[in-house]
Amino acid sequence: MAKGRSIHVEKMEIERGSGNVFADLGFPDADAHLLKAELVTRIDTIIRRRGLKQVEAAQLLGLSQPDVSRLLRGSFRDYSVERLLRLLTALGRDVEIVIREPRSRRRGRLSVAV
Repeated sequence: MAKGRSIHVEKMEIERGSGNVFADLGFPDADAHLLKAELVTRIDTIIRRRGLKQVEAAQLLGLSQPDVSRLLRGSFRDYSVERLLRLLTALGRDVEIVIREPRSRRRGRLSVAV
């Protein structure tokens, strides 16, 4: 932008998100989508920290390299939560499922803790 010029910005309305972009966008099963996204993020982090190439990760995970590529690019709709958990165990992670009563909500939620 050239010096001396100003930009007119119209007033924008900002809406705070719920913390779940899938719910904010109206996806059915938004909690499950968010859980899957968090699991895939963990898988991606492990692969990166170990310095694995996609071919090496594919071999460990029992997937093809193109499948690993699609998964890490966010195409995980066809993966069940159980399958993603198995991929984490294939990468040497223990997976623990904890069921507890919610503190202040009537409805429970799904989440990933590390």
